[in-house]
Amino acid sequence: MPESLIAAIDELTEVWESAMADPSFLEELRVLLHDYAGRPSALTEVPRFAEHAGGGRVFLKREDLNHTGSHKINNVLGQALLTTRLGKTRVIAETGAGQHGVATATAAALFGLECVVYMGEVDTERQALNVARMRLLGAEVVPVTTGSRTLKDAINEAYRDWVSTVETTNYIFGTAAGPHPFPAMVRDFQKIIGEETREEFLSRLGRLPDAVFACVGGGSNAIGMFDAFLDDQDVALYGVEAAGDGVDTPQHAASIERGRPGVLHGARTYVLQDEDGQTTESHSISAGLDYPGVGPEHAWLADIGRAKYIPATDDEAMQALRLLSRTEGIIPAIESAHALAGALRIGKELGPDAIIAVNLSGRGDKDMDTAARYFDLYDAEHAPPPEGRPAQTAGAEAVASAAGSPVEVTPAPDAASGAGVEL
Repeated sequence: MPESLIAAIDELTEVWESAMADPSFLEELRVLLHDYAGRPSALTEVPRFAEHAGGGRVFLKREDLNHTGSHKINNVLGQALLTTRLGKTRVIAETGAGQHGVATATAAALFGLECVVYMGEVDTERQALNVARMRLLGAEVVPVTTGSRTLKDAINEAYRDWVSTVETTNYIFGTAAGPHPFPAMVRDFQKIIGEETREEFLSRLGRLPDAVFACVGGGSNAIGMFDAFLDDQDVALYGVEAAGDGVDTPQHAASIERGRPGVLHGARTYVLQDEDGQTTESHSISAGLDYPGVGPEHAWLADIGRAKYIPATDDEAMQALRLLSRTEGIIPAIESAHALAGALRIGKELGPDAIIAVNLSGRGDKDMDTAARYFDLYDAEHAPPPEGRPAQTAGAEAVASAAGSPVEVTPAPDAASGAGVEL
């Protein structure tokens, strides 16, 4: 970490530790989570989906129903409260899929804070809806054009901002990665997911699930789901990484499956890297999992064997997204669909007596353009251009024709094969 940030990180650590021991802080956060975020989130059984997952019982922890549409609000409200305790007036954040950025912009509006969100240029294109949401909420969204132009690079730019504005700015970190205290802090603010799930299973079924699934990029929703079950040795924990085109290709984000120990963004963990130890580019159809590292607690859980980390390809995730949509009327985020894909695969191994919990970490509104192109859902003549490209209006075509310039009509991309989809 840059030396100029050590004092800020130490100050944040001290304020966080003090706040977590302060009943008034915990009560204020509890009220916000209940009255503003809408907790507790529902636990929904999905029997028609379960028929495809070995025939057991499958339950979804519905973080998609939270205010702003994902689990991210849990962590952001906690860190926004810490920002006010620090006396800072400005917050910055990184975002991949845009859900953390939206949650941060939401909290900034609620608390009257200036907000700047760094987002890879590639992600601003494939998650244009969330860019618009952040700007409507009053945040400045800065597209990052360096490196792979995805989440890793957004974090780099946020660090650069923080170095120069540390006196007035707090960095609201979105995932369970980075330097201490962020992995532990994010876990503490997200562990309400697993605590509620555990309590709901005991009160409704009188027992715990056999297996728990969550998608893993940096790993905030997963560590939040897993934490309450760590001491329950009979509950298997499955983190599902983004395998992209396959873990045997260069196009994936499976850091535990294919990474090696290294240091990324201030944490020693599993990192995708080349022979020289340089971080390599990751790939996932889901912007939120497109990260070449993983939270250090997940690396530890993998090393001690308490949690298993399995890959799911882009296609497996997209097929799981469509299956849940058509069997249960619930459209998940593509990130969450990776967890569903894992449950479909392992559920068949566990059999019809199994009880499974899946953390549905977010809703799929933001992914509609990707899904529509992937499954060829647009009418060809009405299909919008790929995100980030200006539409050619009828008026523009008329002007071009009148000027004697030929108007070229580009056919719709082959969505079934993924051709033409900007990833």
